Amino acid sequence: MLGRFRPGRLVATPAVLEVVPRNELMNAFYRHLRCDWGDTCDHDRNLNNQALLTGDRLFSVYHSANDIKFWIITESDRSATTILLPEDY
Repeated sequence: MLGRFRPGRLVATPAVLEVVPRNELMNAFYRHLRCDWGDTCDHDRNLNNQALLTGDRLFSVYHSANDIKFWIITESDRSATTILLPEDY
């Protein structure tokens, strides 16, 4: 295991793959695995830290070098982690 939780299967939406370079997506994914929740607000950061103990969903916010916002969400059952644009949600 690379981080503090199992990410499950990694998937990304076609839209995020079109506009954010894959190396930036992978760098953000590794940050997510290390519990660096990116640009989340304090409330969401606290929810994530609690979710590490309770098994709830994990949610991170990142920005590409071109200032494109994207999210990384790990499901509560840890079956999958999805990288997506907010409008893909």
